[in-house]
Amino acid sequence: MNSQPIGVFDSGVGGTSIWKEIQKLLPNENTIYLADSKNAPYGEKSQEEILQLSIKNTEFLLGEGCKIIVVACNTATTNAISYLRAHYTVPFIGIEPAIKPAALQSESKTVGVLATKGTLSSSLFHSTSGNHGNGIKIIEQEGTGLVPLIENGKIDSAETKELLNKYVGPMLDQGMDHLVLGCTHYPYLIPILKSILPAHVKIIDSGEAVARQVKAVLEKNAIINTTKNEAKHRLHTNVAPEVLKSFVEDVTANLQVEKLDF
Repeated sequence: MNSQPIGVFDSGVGGTSIWKEIQKLLPNENTIYLADSKNAPYGEKSQEEILQLSIKNTEFLLGEGCKIIVVACNTATTNAISYLRAHYTVPFIGIEPAIKPAALQSESKTVGVLATKGTLSSSLFHSTSGNHGNGIKIIEQEGTGLVPLIENGKIDSAETKELLNKYVGPMLDQGMDHLVLGCTHYPYLIPILKSILPAHVKIIDSGEAVARQVKAVLEKNAIINTTKNEAKHRLHTNVAPEVLKSFVEDVTANLQVEKLDF
């Protein structure tokens, strides 16, 4: 089982920001990545729709023999991971907005969270922000429209910059000194955000922490790959493989990107 792949799924290409951190930390591990771009963004769907899509993705990855599944989507994590853990036997790793480190580090005691509607409205998000937000002002902002732009490769477009200015401006006016990215698509916006935000505002995403958690769970369950064979990575999308390829072209590992109807 040790050489079986790590499964990763997201509502689209954004989860590759998590996949890259996993591949970097665990270079011997085989992986299978699912970009469900046909149904992106999950954040604007009902909880039942998100759950059914998450079940579909999980069952595909289990059918491919995955030994652990990373739900590389904040919205799917907050709306479906409890169900997935209760109904399947493999370990699941989820993604949550990194409110805790932001709250601990904030000097202005004001933290902004940029996320999808599906994440911000979930009970898991509210329990997380409640647990770590004591004495901290948490400003929630829906990133409406950002995921479709990223999915279409329009990261550096004028429209993307206009939306980001619109979303972060009011948070800056309220004294935000940490911005938490609550969607795995959003790390690809960091270069633009850095050009917009004052130098003192720290941007926080979950990628490295998630990769460390994957490693810890693999070790705990004694399923980490100890072979020295070159890892193989299969990345699937149900829309545009050329877009998915553009997000991983900086990775030199043995990988194949292909369109798959799922």
